[in-house]
Amino acid sequence: MRIDDLDPDRSRPEYADAAIEDLRWLGIRWQEGPGAAGTPSAVSDKSSGRWPFGPYFQSKRYGLYENAFRRLLRLGYLYPCRCSRKELASAASAPHEGAPQADDEPIYPGTCRHLSSEMAQLPGPTAGRLGPEAANWRFRVTDGVAVEFTDQHLGPQRFVAGVDFGDFPVWRKDNIPSYQLACAVDDSAMQITEVVRGADLLKSTARQILLLRALGLNTPRWFHCTLIADHNGQRLAKRQDALALRTLRARGLTPMNIFSAELPVMV
Repeated sequence: MRIDDLDPDRSRPEYADAAIEDLRWLGIRWQEGPGAAGTPSAVSDKSSGRWPFGPYFQSKRYGLYENAFRRLLRLGYLYPCRCSRKELASAASAPHEGAPQADDEPIYPGTCRHLSSEMAQLPGPTAGRLGPEAANWRFRVTDGVAVEFTDQHLGPQRFVAGVDFGDFPVWRKDNIPSYQLACAVDDSAMQITEVVRGADLLKSTARQILLLRALGLNTPRWFHCTLIADHNGQRLAKRQDALALRTLRARGLTPMNIFSAELPVMV
């Protein structure tokens, strides 16, 4: 059990506590992670009967991400990006081939590709900043390179850099590593053998494969699930007014209702 809590605007201790409580209510148990008996909060000796893969909150694993960032920077995979949100939004609204699907980030037009790491004047995250202009950092993909993998559920997958996705962020200007970098690093460090997640993250898998290859790390197997939809075919999401698990629980539903998708219509 790992808590991905890197974003300070969206991650609070009470949210993690609520997620753990909800999972326990569902009857889901984990052998290692927050609240598991005998699980350490930091790295320990495996011979002691404990597992050496903690800590289990990403906010406490910052050093691993910074080391990966510095390695990618030394190898020439990263460059600083000074584009504002307005500029990125303008580029995203322009028509182009390979337009992203819903819920996918727009393809970066390469505006700052010519910048080198020296232009940021700092070699990596230092003193809470990535440089005097607090630049974002992007991973430079090789246009035309195909990322291929066999999904355990959806079969062979193929995404082409520069067509299906572009240069992507790995470190934010407020000194926070990206989801892509943190998950790739943690999956390797924790020796995850199979990643199971929604089909909307297929392109994230392609990006993470590139990061793992660049860092010389092994890739796990992948299993992308079909997204759960409502009776209108809309994916269940908060922005679509989908009810939270806690709300369903408060309305009297049981774990069996959840697992069997026997959700009565409630108003």
